[in-house]
Amino acid sequence: FKGGDTCEYLLSSGRFLGEKVWQPHSCMMHKYKNSEAKNCLIDKHVVFIGDSRIRQLFYSFIKLINPQVKEEGIKHGNIPFEDKSASIKVDFLWYPEVNGSMRQRIKSWTEGSVAKPHIIVVGAATWSIKIHNGSSEALAQYKINITSIAPLLERLAISSDVYWVLQDPVYEDMLSESRKMITNEKIDAYNEAAVRILNSSSRNSKAKVKVFSVSKLIAQETIMKSADGLHLPESSRDTNAMILMNVYCNKIMKPIDGSCCQPQPPLTLIQKIAFCFFTLSIIGYLIISLIHRNNYRKNKSCTDLESGEEKKPAISTPNVSTLEMLLQCFCKLGLIMTYFYLCDRANLFMKENKFYTHSSFFIPIVYILVLGVFYTENTKETKLLNREQTDEWKGWMQLVILIYHISGASTFLPVYMHIRVLVAAYLFQTGYGHFSYFWIKGDFGVYRVCQVLFRLNFLVVVLCIVMDRPYQFYYFVPLVTVWFMIIYATLAVWPQIVQKKANGNCLWHFGLLLKLICLLTCTYFLSYSQGAFEKIFSFWPLSKCFELNGNVYEWWFRWKLDRYVVFHGMLFAFIYLALQKRQMISEGKGDPLFSNRVSNVLLFISIVSFLTYSIWASSCKNKTECNELHPSVSVVQILAFILIRNIPGYVRSVYSSFFAWFGKISLELFICQYHIWLAADTKGILVLIPGYPMFNVLVSTFIFVCVAHEISQITNDLAQIVVPKDNSTLLKRLLCIAGFFSGLHFFSAMQDQSRH
Repeated sequence: FKGGDTCEYLLSSGRFLGEKVWQPHSCMMHKYKNSEAKNCLIDKHVVFIGDSRIRQLFYSFIKLINPQVKEEGIKHGNIPFEDKSASIKVDFLWYPEVNGSMRQRIKSWTEGSVAKPHIIVVGAATWSIKIHNGSSEALAQYKINITSIAPLLERLAISSDVYWVLQDPVYEDMLSESRKMITNEKIDAYNEAAVRILNSSSRNSKAKVKVFSVSKLIAQETIMKSADGLHLPESSRDTNAMILMNVYCNKIMKPIDGSCCQPQPPLTLIQKIAFCFFTLSIIGYLIISLIHRNNYRKNKSCTDLESGEEKKPAISTPNVSTLEMLLQCFCKLGLIMTYFYLCDRANLFMKENKFYTHSSFFIPIVYILVLGVFYTENTKETKLLNREQTDEWKGWMQLVILIYHISGASTFLPVYMHIRVLVAAYLFQTGYGHFSYFWIKGDFGVYRVCQVLFRLNFLVVVLCIVMDRPYQFYYFVPLVTVWFMIIYATLAVWPQIVQKKANGNCLWHFGLLLKLICLLTCTYFLSYSQGAFEKIFSFWPLSKCFELNGNVYEWWFRWKLDRYVVFHGMLFAFIYLALQKRQMISEGKGDPLFSNRVSNVLLFISIVSFLTYSIWASSCKNKTECNELHPSVSVVQILAFILIRNIPGYVRSVYSSFFAWFGKISLELFICQYHIWLAADTKGILVLIPGYPMFNVLVSTFIFVCVAHEISQITNDLAQIVVPKDNSTLLKRLLCIAGFFSGLHFFSAMQDQSRH
């Protein structure tokens, strides 16, 4: 850890990912949209001073504000630009040499009550080399002139952002005869003089002129594509303009995926309370451990000298062991949350932007599939969608989703559409699993509901507190939580129809189907009535859970994207359990699910359906249109996969223990990736080991998986303590949890008030 300012890194170092994506050293660069640029620069005055290269940068900069601007200004004259809607003024001032005229213009801003520009970008040298034929006298005069200008720029830098743009290298072979004297050797001499003189007299860190040297690195890679050997290609100058926008705007706009130049966010009141709680838990656990160790030494078995019998140590009371387990869980959780905070909130570790290539996505996919097949074992039971198989399904889907996220494959539409099916398959399993449980067991007790809700939401609630993020930010957990409650309400509401009751009278099956039809109708209505949906989730306290950036649109979009698949899962479970009850399917070891003829026909239809969906998804041209169709057609590939995986008896009788292991911690993996594997809330990649991308991924992945596994264990242990089976004790715990959330809401309101 060098401890340097990420702004310095952004202005001075980086590398290209591919041909056009610039990656600053140690931090992430945000790609500003026109609306964001306007919001940042509202009521601002920006000035570019220099030669034709600075004019290029000026045009690229104003195109970030208004892409319709054309490069039609006077070549050797001043060019004004104004955006009246946001009161933004950007001027280019033609001063191709560092001389008395440039000094006089800069000096005018330092005198009296003249309005100073908020951003000043200066740079010039190639004209001095050209006019004076690269003479040493011209370089000496350049040093004298820049020495006289430097104190003025430093004075302006106290209240404005001042940038000195170093000269880019040229492609000497392409230069015209009139520019042949502009060599890279001469340019380096002029740049060296500027760097040595600027800030030499400034002792105040606020009065420093920022040296914009990163353009040199960009030019070294791209100047060969220049039209004349002197001016940069458009993509390179656009990158320079975007860097300039990041340097100034990141601290104002605070984009999630723009970690460069962003200060570390201050600790909130809730974060401070959480820190104190975890610290006390660690201290409490250490004290209890020491007490127990001393008691163990005192009560250690020893021989009674009089009777010759061995005395047994006293058995500790259950209350103490429960307290110790509770403190141990919070102790471990506190250490893990510290790691989370250091990774994604403190400016301790580096972060980098994602860059997608086909090899970065497909090679790891092939690798994990080979590993998964290698760890093949026999299942304990051969039922359709048995526990080992569903864990395996969750496991390989989660690994594919993780690779999708770290490789940035969302930019490739065919991959995006297939990943959408995997997310839908998770929700399908939610509908299938919970429906099957309630239908078979008939257990609608509070204990079951609390256990499920605790296991789903515990980690997310802790992360909301520690990482200062809203609940809806971890969108998948709210999604499965709401769908679980919808499934519960659908089946628990009068009349409660379960398998035992339906077996006595077939009419109950129609009653259940009627409930499912009502659920489908409500889902359909809400999906096409955004207003009604937003009214439901805008009521307090639901609004506190489901709002993101002040509205519930994001929640509506996420819910709408897979709105029918939970219903499909419930319906599939109902049909499968009905067929199973009537012994219309064969689930013996090695037996096909149906008769040979029916199995072969269904298998053929499933393979064709699976491939047809993949072909359709791969031919998608527009994400919006494909997302509209996705809720209705995603079930085709899900059902096709289930039948392909279960119809042949020999396939149903084996599973991958490798994938199943990951499946058991799939929820933790999905949530933890936000902060300790990826970075900047999934927008970038965490860099623990700079300069070695493959080694970095191996180390960060190992830690990430271990942490997810440990959190899964902690959640299971705490679920037994916090959600007891005894109803009276459970009621007391629920009152305590209600008090906890009331306190959380109170402190959250205090935070919001202090922010405003």
